[in-house]
Amino acid sequence: MICWQANPPQAVPLGAGPGRKLAVNPIGLPEESLALNSSIFARMSRSPVSVPLLLLWVTCLSTTVRAEDWPQWRGPGRSGHVADGARIPGRLPTAPKVVWRQPIGAGLASPVVAGGKVFYLDDQGGKETLHAISAGDARELWRATVDNSLKDEQGPSGPRCTPLVDDDRVYAQSGMGELQCRSVANGHLQWRINFTNDFGSVFFGEDTPVPGAAEHGYTASPVIADRGLIACVGGTNGAGVVCFEKHTGQVLWKSLNDRAAYAAPLVATLGRVEQVVCFTVEGLVGLALADGGLLWRVPLKTPYGRNCATPVVVGDWVVAGSYQAGLMAFKVAAEGPGLVARRAWVSKNLTMNFSSPVGVGTHLFGLGPNRQLVCAEIETGRIAWSQGGYFTTASGTAHAAFLLMGDNILVCTDGGELVLLAADPAACRELGRAQVCGPNWCNPAYAGGRLYIRDGLKATGTLYCLELLPEGK
Repeated sequence: MICWQANPPQAVPLGAGPGRKLAVNPIGLPEESLALNSSIFARMSRSPVSVPLLLLWVTCLSTTVRAEDWPQWRGPGRSGHVADGARIPGRLPTAPKVVWRQPIGAGLASPVVAGGKVFYLDDQGGKETLHAISAGDARELWRATVDNSLKDEQGPSGPRCTPLVDDDRVYAQSGMGELQCRSVANGHLQWRINFTNDFGSVFFGEDTPVPGAAEHGYTASPVIADRGLIACVGGTNGAGVVCFEKHTGQVLWKSLNDRAAYAAPLVATLGRVEQVVCFTVEGLVGLALADGGLLWRVPLKTPYGRNCATPVVVGDWVVAGSYQAGLMAFKVAAEGPGLVARRAWVSKNLTMNFSSPVGVGTHLFGLGPNRQLVCAEIETGRIAWSQGGYFTTASGTAHAAFLLMGDNILVCTDGGELVLLAADPAACRELGRAQVCGPNWCNPAYAGGRLYIRDGLKATGTLYCLELLPEGK
């Protein structure tokens, strides 16, 4: 299968945005970092070489803070990979220490962690509510109402879209298409837009013959690209995908008439062109970051638009699929003045529903259609191994989250169990397991050696902070 190409101007980044804003203090570090290290500042300020040493120390600490954060859906690179340089466990404790547990309202949105704060969405009195709490002790710092809560038979009333943190701003998107930008420091509203009121998208709700987010809600967390925030708005009047100036909400560009599905967009370099990849109701597309011009398209439509799993990009390969279409891989390459996406394979034996897989080298690890963990070659689709026994839920509702930690993969099952596997295409090698929470569909956040995971599928739940590193590491 050869998918048609588009020939817009070569995509270029949006360009360097405004200077990085200082969120909560004069040097841009989280309050917790300054509090813990005030004595170091005091000693260095009295040193004859205090200025250069202080700057070097701040630079190193800032880099560490960024490496330890989990600021968006599926981590720093939106790939399920723990960042290089982050502290990771070599083994899984049989009973991870519970640092704290926090009762929370209903919802399916995953938590994120940045700058010593945890951000999460839940239902509070019929309202989708954004919370900021201390990562150290779960102390609430602020909360803000985002929208009325979405309700249908797929889960509890409440939010389903993971928030996004960028510098001093946090972005929250409701199930019914309200997008807000708020201050990390105090939750004050910076700007807001509404997919329906501002862009003509329509939310019909359940029991309507429409596919995608118009039926079960907007779950695709927006993505940052330079100074732009890119969201799958779903407007069929030229606003299928919209790029906003992240600090002001000004529209930088609009593109396509595609309806929004459930998969999150991501930024990747394919065919030597940096672009945003979106999985819409109509298919898989690559858009130029500069103006939203269509670079390539793979038509992929199903009756219900159940395009849920975030695509995986490895090199010039894109792997995507849906519950009905199966899993498939495409290679994107330059051809003439534009790009073309060619399908290499499609497999119903590797169908992945709403659990996003993780790419490791030349292989893909994920949850197969028969509730089994699978490993497959990205370029051929050949199954390297398949292993059952980890899931008891029905095939259509089974879920797992995959986090790559160095040479290992942490699997978080829908039954609340953690399983550490070697990222080995030769065999399924289990390195440890631990029961840590109740049933969930959460993609947890990993930051500073701690895992933040929520449970609760049909009602309220609990947000846990678990210590995965040995003491002193």
